[in-house]
Amino acid sequence: MSKNLLKENYNDKVRIHIYISGKVQNVFYRDFVKRHAIALNVTGWVKNLPDGKVEIIAEGEKEKVKQMVDWVKQGPPAAQVSNIDIERKEYKGEFKEFFIVY
Repeated sequence: MSKNLLKENYNDKVRIHIYISGKVQNVFYRDFVKRHAIALNVTGWVKNLPDGKVEIIAEGEKEKVKQMVDWVKQGPPAAQVSNIDIERKEYKGEFKEFFIVY
């Protein structure tokens, strides 16, 4: 493989850090996120925060992560997402799977 191809593949990978506000705890939001991340082959984690928000770190192919963000904006049927803060970070490739942090 050429160096250009390796660089191109690297740039297709992204990492995002998300905070979701609203009615997002006690509505199976974390499980919803995990199931969709696994289906999209996105890695990282999701956890509830003491202030009622949900935090997500997600890594993967740019298009798959974009699809995950679309799902996260909606959430499961019982959720009511009122705000999402998304920050793009440097891709690290540190996760082998997507999991829930308890």
